[in-house]
Amino acid sequence: MALGLTAGPALGKAELPDFTELVERVGPSVVNIRTVERARSGSAQERGVDPNLEEFFRRFGIPLPGGRGAPRGHNDDEPQQRGVGSGFILSADGLVMTNAHVVDGADDVLVTLTDKREYKARLIGADKRTDVAVVKIEATGLPAVKVGDVGRLKVGEWVMAIGSPFGLANSVTAGIVSAKARETGDYLPFIQTDVAINPGNSGGPLINMRGEVVGINSQIYSRSGGYMGIAFAIPIDEAMRVAEQLRASGRVIRGRIGVSIAPVTKDVAESIGLGKATGALVRGVEAGLPADKAGIEAGDIITRVDGKPVESSVDLPRMVGGIKPGSKVALQVYRRGSYRDVTVTVIEFEAETTARAPIGSEPGGTSLVKSALGLSVSDLSEAQRRELKIRGGVRVEAVDGAAARAGLREGDVLLTLDNVEITDAKQFQAVAAKAEKSRAVSVMVRRGEWVNYLVIRPSR
Repeated sequence: MALGLTAGPALGKAELPDFTELVERVGPSVVNIRTVERARSGSAQERGVDPNLEEFFRRFGIPLPGGRGAPRGHNDDEPQQRGVGSGFILSADGLVMTNAHVVDGADDVLVTLTDKREYKARLIGADKRTDVAVVKIEATGLPAVKVGDVGRLKVGEWVMAIGSPFGLANSVTAGIVSAKARETGDYLPFIQTDVAINPGNSGGPLINMRGEVVGINSQIYSRSGGYMGIAFAIPIDEAMRVAEQLRASGRVIRGRIGVSIAPVTKDVAESIGLGKATGALVRGVEAGLPADKAGIEAGDIITRVDGKPVESSVDLPRMVGGIKPGSKVALQVYRRGSYRDVTVTVIEFEAETTARAPIGSEPGGTSLVKSALGLSVSDLSEAQRRELKIRGGVRVEAVDGAAARAGLREGDVLLTLDNVEITDAKQFQAVAAKAEKSRAVSVMVRRGEWVNYLVIRPSR
């Protein structure tokens, strides 16, 4: 049902949409969320910070400013307002969805409906990685939202937001979808819009012209601290999957295989014969975890998970994260010019281990050789190979020319050259001599705990 909205068939003749019916229909499902905490030494209240701005400062990593004239003499047991946000009703019996950062650290969560009824909410669960939270209020007969299909959402489509910017409840803003599946480095791809979003809008719904929720307004891009025309919303399909797990167990269970990854660049893909810049480069493998047990090596490129292509490195944690721990998954990896299949048993996600410090800077063996690529290398000692858990490789002793321009450094460990596994300095020199001087060659480099590919280009 299109709610009587018109958009003429010809460019230049389309009428601007009328949002009034949408607001009347969806507005009652949007709530204001206030969080409360006990006053503590050094709290925002004691620094004189407007509670409506505190959520903004926390969300975007801005230090809380100090200030004179702050209220003094708080009783430590006296509740103090901490921040404001928005949310929307998922079910008639009181389930409300919002952002995890809105309720993070709160002692109490207060939900206010459009008819001014206020309820103290119970936290069902929150997931910081996706920034989704579900709370419950004791009420019935509430107007729940309708959940839309993100797959039908199109760039350029009109959308609307309702929320509580700066505590101004039930404020309506509108704009268009600027992009879909926008990568921002977070766990989920975002919907980008130009809908005006400000502190307090977080957790509120992004609504399409059918009156359906298609996202949760979560972030803005800003250089000034204020809205600059770029806002991001969590896709509602991803948020609902998280919400189901939060309702079932209070937390989200994710799978992992124990690898650290990086993007595959176009230059690297071409130089190693992969062709298209796709997949996830394995920079490191955690000892004793599933990837290690399955034989995955640093420098491998994971290109498929259970037959589904890994288009970019950010896809891999999402794909593996969605697999139930204990399940076996088939991975396709690209290693030194050829593909191979590997079966890995997924385990439950846990805190990542801290990378070890780089290996010592002492030289390896005495077999020092210099190549035309601008590299002087030496053999690794047996102790160094045991420490790195590698079979071969050579240590870079000096760098100049093309190798220096490629970003190689003294102390790097070269594992492959031109897709050939390096065993020692003498063999490295032979492989380097055979490499064509007129084309770029790839090297797999171990630096500290991580592995990466670099491309050495000949001088022009």
